[in-house]
Amino acid sequence: MLMLILNVVYVLVAIAMIALILLQRGAGAAAGSGFGAGASGTVFGARGASNFLSKSTKWLAIVFFGISLFMAWYASHSARPVAQQSLGLMAEPAAPAQGALAPGEMPVPPPAPATEVPSAAPAAPAPAPADTGTVPAPQVEPTETAPPAQ
Repeated sequence: MLMLILNVVYVLVAIAMIALILLQRGAGAAAGSGFGAGASGTVFGARGASNFLSKSTKWLAIVFFGISLFMAWYASHSARPVAQQSLGLMAEPAAPAQGALAPGEMPVPPPAPATEVPSAAPAAPAPAPADTGTVPAPQVEPTETAPPAQ
């Protein structure tokens, strides 16, 4: 129950931080319109007193990181062993039952029937000639030669 409440508060704090950060004006917002007008002098200088938006963003960030650290500590020191925790998609798959297929495993097809198919090819290929270590000469086919030019 505590973790459920903390998760809801955690999400609400995150949404509030996003909204407050987007509402704030950046430090260089006035620099584009004030070249030479003196407004660009505050871009890299002191900011002065912080306003309500920056103070509330600071405290929301502190609460956000505090909840993050507490939830991490609580999860690592919980009373339940890891085997009993619901890990969702991170859980290891259970071992398949005897004869059952594991996820992603293909069933083995039954062996093909042992029937002979008659073929027109010879039963055995002709034996290869014994290697004598010599290279046979290439056979050149005779070609017709053109009569000499006159």
